[in-house]
Amino acid sequence: MTNIELTLQFFLQLAAILVTCRLVGLIGARFGQPQVVAEMVAGVLLGPSLLGWLAPEFQAWLFPWDRTQLTRDTQSYLFPVSQLGLALYMFVVGMEFRVDVVASHFRSSMAVSFAGMLTPFLLGAGLAWVFFHYTQLFPARTSAVEAMLFLGASMCVTALPVLARLIHHRKLSGTTIGTVSLGAGAIGDAAAWCLLAIVLSTADSAWTQATRTIAGGAAYVAFVFLMVRPVLARLKYRVIKDGQLTEAGRAAGLTMMALGAWFTDVIGLHTVFGAFIMGAAIPRGICARDLMAGIQPLCVALLLPLFFAYSGLNTQITLLNTAYMWLICGVVLAVAVVSKGVACAVAAMATGIPGREAIGIGVLMNVRGLMELIIINIGLERGIISAELFATLVIMAIVTTLMASPFFERIVGQPRAYPASAA
Repeated sequence: MTNIELTLQFFLQLAAILVTCRLVGLIGARFGQPQVVAEMVAGVLLGPSLLGWLAPEFQAWLFPWDRTQLTRDTQSYLFPVSQLGLALYMFVVGMEFRVDVVASHFRSSMAVSFAGMLTPFLLGAGLAWVFFHYTQLFPARTSAVEAMLFLGASMCVTALPVLARLIHHRKLSGTTIGTVSLGAGAIGDAAAWCLLAIVLSTADSAWTQATRTIAGGAAYVAFVFLMVRPVLARLKYRVIKDGQLTEAGRAAGLTMMALGAWFTDVIGLHTVFGAFIMGAAIPRGICARDLMAGIQPLCVALLLPLFFAYSGLNTQITLLNTAYMWLICGVVLAVAVVSKGVACAVAAMATGIPGREAIGIGVLMNVRGLMELIIINIGLERGIISAELFATLVIMAIVTTLMASPFFERIVGQPRAYPASAA
């Protein structure tokens, strides 16, 4: 394709992606599902799993996908644009990170987070050990340790952005359920990203490089919080005029996001790490407010759907074409749901939260959504998992996210608000 043809193809794909996301969103809204869940489903529908199955020639024309000729296919431009969307979104998530939410129900949040990390991680690692030795779900280059760490991290993650949207959608702000879930989700996600960082840094057999990667990541976090954050706090008033962030301030914020994403990618981690940490360093108040107001609408409405579409093009549910593979998928889903949901509910009860509210926390903590897709896309990109396991984990991510809202409504309903000291 020429550059003009690629441009025309991209805009046609963009229109198809956005229309599909909105149509699926309208259907999902009737079942109480947020738009982000609909976009996850829409991405899979546009890929080989449905559109490619129903109309393979049309799907191949709309989304040409040839990994051997990246200069002429969809991946050559959809991948970098989707990565930009991810980096911007994680930059916003970093700016929304609330330490005070964790502190207000610290004991319950820590207990729920610890239980919701340890139990699914151990069971996921055990499942990976079985898959590694008795199936072909991990490529030959993946070691047993990498497989166990990766699947364990995939099982224990909670999608903090989706969780926050569900809490807002269900009007749970100010309740024990909402506060403990958000706090536990924030702590758990931080730990899950650390696990993933270890997996990515050790994926190369050169342990010297792995050590440099881990040390570089730790140095980056320390530099951002000990050097960049205090400097930004002192300089923030120079980029605020008439109660608003100036254009120079917006450009500076985006530049820091880009540099953070670039650095963590260079040292062998992923762009999302750098963007999230840099977002957490942005001064709260006017700076964070105006940066989020400028980034979030475009990112959520335009760029994130491209990431879901990219994930969908990588997802081939048709690879699960035997009873054996669907049994594997069912086992993964059951382990994911039971290990996290039950562990979080029991931990919440142990800290004095009533049974119904504790079960509600377990249901919400099972949401994996966007963060799961980010992790498994990284795993597929780095060659840690196979396409079959990728498809299985996509199904797990979608189902655990889809089930949260209806299960919560049926089991919990609308809980009452509690004062901050209730848990």
